[in-house]
Amino acid sequence: MEISFPPRLSLAQTPTPLIAIDRISEVVGGPRIWVKRDDMTGSAVSGNKIRKLEFSLAKALDEGCDTIITCGGVQSNHCRTTAVLCAQLGLKCHLILRGPEDSEIEGNLLLDRLVGAEISFYTNREYQQKSDEIIQHWMQHYHEQGSKVFSIPVGASDGIGLWGYIAACEELKDDFSQLNIQPGHIISATGSGGTQGGLTVGSELFQLGAKVWGMAVCDDANYFINKVKQDIAQWRQWYSPLISPSFDCDSLCVNVIDDYIGPGYAQATPDIFATISMAARLEGLILDPVYTGKGFHGMLDQIRQGRFDDTNDIVFVHTGGIFGLFPQRDQLGLS
Repeated sequence: MEISFPPRLSLAQTPTPLIAIDRISEVVGGPRIWVKRDDMTGSAVSGNKIRKLEFSLAKALDEGCDTIITCGGVQSNHCRTTAVLCAQLGLKCHLILRGPEDSEIEGNLLLDRLVGAEISFYTNREYQQKSDEIIQHWMQHYHEQGSKVFSIPVGASDGIGLWGYIAACEELKDDFSQLNIQPGHIISATGSGGTQGGLTVGSELFQLGAKVWGMAVCDDANYFINKVKQDIAQWRQWYSPLISPSFDCDSLCVNVIDDYIGPGYAQATPDIFATISMAARLEGLILDPVYTGKGFHGMLDQIRQGRFDDTNDIVFVHTGGIFGLFPQRDQLGLS
């Protein structure tokens, strides 16, 4: 199906490699595991968020905006990526961060500070109860200063951000052709739903023949099913002139596994840290305890249970997040 894309900035280093991790595949058994290395999309802006922000920031610039507001946790990969890209593009960036103001300046927060982002901290309770009100407050603040503001949601996960992983599916189609493989499943960690939504739409648009799975890192399956469907509906509404009328969004299946969340967001159990260590030692593959560690661990466990036995190859989308590993280094048991 032919697809037209909206305006897009060239910010990510793509295409990223699709590599086989045969030592882990041999240990676990089941289908051969391939990893789409989106942790290699760029240096300080590595990870999945940059693909989405190519479209979100393009829209901001098209609208003449000079200030970007976005939000997330203190160690948000999305906020770090947005801050770095804003510095590259000469835009002011204001981050609304969920967490204590006296958080140790390391990992993503260190990079936020380094590139000069304006940061406002709010408690979890304030953020959960008043996030829309807080964002509106700061938008009004900058409007009164004569700035034009563009607000990007958590994870850049909305109808705009979906384009990032729709485009990535076009890239995966080329990967599969070059490697002469036909994976039956594509798995990624899902935290705000945008990557999973883009993969779900893109897999169908580019006829990848693969079932897309989101491994939840927070919230339950019902939340993500509803969130992804909402983002897809928004995408369809906003971009209907670019989408074939024959493309049936309502028939898309949203698949979520929520068995590996652990105590909550950014909180991983010892078995996930063990998987992180195993992946690093066997393959030099660096995962994090917030997103990719949970997603990868969940995939391996599901392989052992036989869920993916209907295919010879599966793909794990490595969405980055290495900076989130450093604040939890004590959990790795390294001396």
